[in-house]
Amino acid sequence: MVVMGNPPYAGESINKGDWIMSLMDDYKKEPGGKQKLQERNSKWINNDYVKFMRFGQHFIEKNGEGVLAFINPHSFLDNPTFRGMRWNLLKTYDAIYTIDLHGNIREKETAPDGSIDENVFDIEEGVSINILVKNGSRIQKAGDLGQIYHYDLYGKRGDKYQFLEDTAFKDVPYQEVPNVAPMYFMVPKDFSLQEDYDKGFSIYNLFSLSNVGIVTSRDALVIDDSKASLQKRIQDFFDLEEPEVKSKLGVRENKRWKISAVKNSATLDFSHIKKISYRPFDVRNIYFDSEFIERSRLEVMKHLIDGNNLGLVYKLGHPEELSSPVQVSKNIIEFRSWSRPGVQGGDYISPLYLYPDNDDQRIPNLVSAEIKAFEKSLKLPFKAENSEKSFIPSCLLAEYKSTDTTPAEFTPIDILDYIYAVLHSPAYREKYKEFLKIDYPKVPYPTPERFWQLVELGDQIRQLHLMESPLLDTPITQYPIAGDNVVTRRFTKTSPGYEATSDSLGRVWINNTQYFDNVPLLAWEFYIGGYQPAQKWLKDRVGRELSFDDILHYQRIIVVLTETDRLMKKVDELEVV
Repeated sequence: MVVMGNPPYAGESINKGDWIMSLMDDYKKEPGGKQKLQERNSKWINNDYVKFMRFGQHFIEKNGEGVLAFINPHSFLDNPTFRGMRWNLLKTYDAIYTIDLHGNIREKETAPDGSIDENVFDIEEGVSINILVKNGSRIQKAGDLGQIYHYDLYGKRGDKYQFLEDTAFKDVPYQEVPNVAPMYFMVPKDFSLQEDYDKGFSIYNLFSLSNVGIVTSRDALVIDDSKASLQKRIQDFFDLEEPEVKSKLGVRENKRWKISAVKNSATLDFSHIKKISYRPFDVRNIYFDSEFIERSRLEVMKHLIDGNNLGLVYKLGHPEELSSPVQVSKNIIEFRSWSRPGVQGGDYISPLYLYPDNDDQRIPNLVSAEIKAFEKSLKLPFKAENSEKSFIPSCLLAEYKSTDTTPAEFTPIDILDYIYAVLHSPAYREKYKEFLKIDYPKVPYPTPERFWQLVELGDQIRQLHLMESPLLDTPITQYPIAGDNVVTRRFTKTSPGYEATSDSLGRVWINNTQYFDNVPLLAWEFYIGGYQPAQKWLKDRVGRELSFDDILHYQRIIVVLTETDRLMKKVDELEVV
């Protein structure tokens, strides 16, 4: 039996028949098939191509032998969410051959030598050729798994076509990939560092409560730079008739959200207007009423809506090698506040504190077992700021010693700043980049010798990213030419905006006559998440007039990026790895 083809790719699959969905349950279990997959959001497994792989597997198992030969998205090869699927495939097939054709535009893939890597199709998602063979060639034992053979093919589209045309299946220089639990990756990984990396703690497991950012499904209605403009638009929503709401405000309905239903159930209340960290260094206003928001994630966001908190922002898997895998926010965040469109999964946020209902006393959003592990590493007690509750019994406090030069205790913000420093270390990110790509970031437990130095650097970087650092009061750039301040540059290859005036400095032109001068090239190219803020912030304001505050804000962004680069080098000097 042979099942072959190019199945459809559709993340939001509409093929949800009972028969195929019951088969898909096998892919939604942890490796071993006994426990439900421990993922908050496993929807990517419901992609149509995955269903077709399960479809083919079903009939090959029923037949007793066969070959499945598909070309489909390559994300299942190493995405952590697909670990149960990979194990299930290895349980069925004797040999799995994969030729990863790469070309993932969404992840900006390049060849290992930095040269261009093109997709074989006119799509953004990278693909792979996958030939899965069940022929009884291995001796079946309990827990026995098939063998993976993998080959990476990079380069220009024509070169990939030529290789596939000229190379016989048996002549492809496949590399054997070991079956390594719990992920069972189907691509080569340097597992020599995994044991060392896994000694650290997952920042996702450090926090009791976390979730991805909100999804409004109607940003143009509920989010605005100007609070006054947002108020007027929401007022119009309530005042206008339904046809006018659609035509004048551009509001669209869907199955779960109807204009008439919202008008009947919601009331106009401008106290719902809150701050949202929309993009790096781009804080906007949002009408944060759950009646208007598609997915408000209120169980988490309610702890951040008043700005009297901190949230650590990160992803499950971080494809941006040029950026730290963490950010920080005092506000609620959007699903893609830091990661660019097309990258799988949303941005998680973990509040540092929780504000229980009807209780003015905030409590740390930290898992007690992890706190105890920190105490053991630091030989210091933990103090929950603004709380009389402690994770350490008072009878044990006498065991801890303090000196004149080190604090006698550590607090939640110290933990956050320590994490922030470590994950802004270029050396740390380079050493463990393969693991950071596929999982929640992990950080080593601290040592007393380095902890407070890293906390201090993490504190400085955090204050920069919150735009609260005193360093921002001293601009390093100038805006020397008067004019209308309207951004007309498109910041494209033909209209790049940046003009070098020396090896390290340049001018950022916003129109044909006005520019920011002495902008460091490293700041212009610096990445925060999936964005280059010095470029993204201006791109989002094309066609608009910059106010005095806007001009000052942009100059402050340049300071933030320049100083972040300097402090990251300081972190590396402490030899985190």
